[in-house]
Amino acid sequence: MCWDSGTSGSTGDSVLDGDTAGAARRLLGQGRSDTFRTGPADGDSAAGPRVFVNCLAPPPRMLVYGSNEFVSALACQGAPLGFRVTVCDARSVFTTPERFPDADEVVVDWPHRHLAAEAAAGRIDGRTVVVSLTHDPKFDVPVLQAALGMDLAYVGALGSRRTAEQRRASLRATGVRHDQLRRLCSPAGLDLGGASPAETALSIAAEILLLRHGGRGARLSGTTAAIHQEAPTAVLSSLGAGRM
Repeated sequence: MCWDSGTSGSTGDSVLDGDTAGAARRLLGQGRSDTFRTGPADGDSAAGPRVFVNCLAPPPRMLVYGSNEFVSALACQGAPLGFRVTVCDARSVFTTPERFPDADEVVVDWPHRHLAAEAAAGRIDGRTVVVSLTHDPKFDVPVLQAALGMDLAYVGALGSRRTAEQRRASLRATGVRHDQLRRLCSPAGLDLGGASPAETALSIAAEILLLRHGGRGARLSGTTAAIHQEAPTAVLSSLGAGRM
């Protein structure tokens, strides 16, 4: 068995134990089961035992606030990455399951009220991702204020640099501390050069993965380090108490 703070039992091989625990923790972070074959760090020619990891942790959640094309594109990105995706917005005319077919659930509610209710019900944890894509301060500021007061894996918001600075000023005015504001990813995403909803969603998903796995964000063709790294302690400490 394997969980975020340790392991129990052994395969009888210390090297295999380490490989298995590392793979299990990566899968715990994604809330999914899978198989892997032990061997060289790059995994391309691994010939060791084939191991099945049965993850009993619930999938991590992605809460996307807004009801536009960017939200739809991010919901499409989140599902294949193992997230249970919730789309929420207060405007019922725009917030329908038909508009967001890739979301696991579509909720009509004020974003900050929805997030508070989910937290109170114990349905979010340190793996939860919150992204506000509403482009409206009356929605963005209250939900980001609430999210930055929680222990979440990622808090992001879309917008220009000018919008991001105005948003930070508004959040400071509500009492959000400097150390909390540093956790806000805004403008959300990595600099991939794209601007369309699909490209923007990809850049946000890439930033989430970068933080999830402690990656470097560099082009693999320009590096010499092992492609697949052991998940760093800071990342593992936020995983749920699942079992292998």
